[in-house]
Amino acid sequence: MSLKKDVVKHSFLEDIQAMVIGTLLISLGVTMYGEVGLLTGGTAGLAFLVQYSTSLSFGTVFFVINLPFYWLSIKQMGWEFTSKTFFSVFLVSFFSEMTPNFIQFEAMNSLYASIVGGFLIGAGFLMLFRHNASLGGLNILARYLAQTRGVSMGKFQMCVDSAVIFLSVFTVDWILIVVSILGAIALNSIIAVNHKPGRYNIT
Repeated sequence: MSLKKDVVKHSFLEDIQAMVIGTLLISLGVTMYGEVGLLTGGTAGLAFLVQYSTSLSFGTVFFVINLPFYWLSIKQMGWEFTSKTFFSVFLVSFFSEMTPNFIQFEAMNSLYASIVGGFLIGAGFLMLFRHNASLGGLNILARYLAQTRGVSMGKFQMCVDSAVIFLSVFTVDWILIVVSILGAIALNSIIAVNHKPGRYNIT
């Protein structure tokens, strides 16, 4: 005989803590990627491509490029998820601009940055997902498919991220593209292993 426990939702302060810490981890990983010229997938990957090709900063491009996705988020996921996602995107944009003012990397191995940065970003994503938030863009689609179709978020994003990285062949050196793919695998392995549909339902 099994006992069914009542689901206890996260409090407002718990949500805020998770979003702040999660976006700080992601911003640190993003800073490591940007330091050595690596890429990632999704809207963040597109923001990196624009950053590397223009004088615009990652934070500015990342915030703007996510704006069109909020309509889908409101329609499919509701206002609570959308508001948390908007706040999380804003924090990543802000923290990614501020982090270089507090920490500088004089020399960093690209392979180390790719794997460790990928783990940091993946852990940050996991915190956001478990508190009913994301970083917009393709994360919204990934979360929607996970909830409605049972599709693994990690596996879906790994495919999408790899595709975005391969589109960067005209902007980034091929060696860095290969290293970036390893980072995408590290990032999404965290999500694929730790975020299963139905495993963690507290929102």
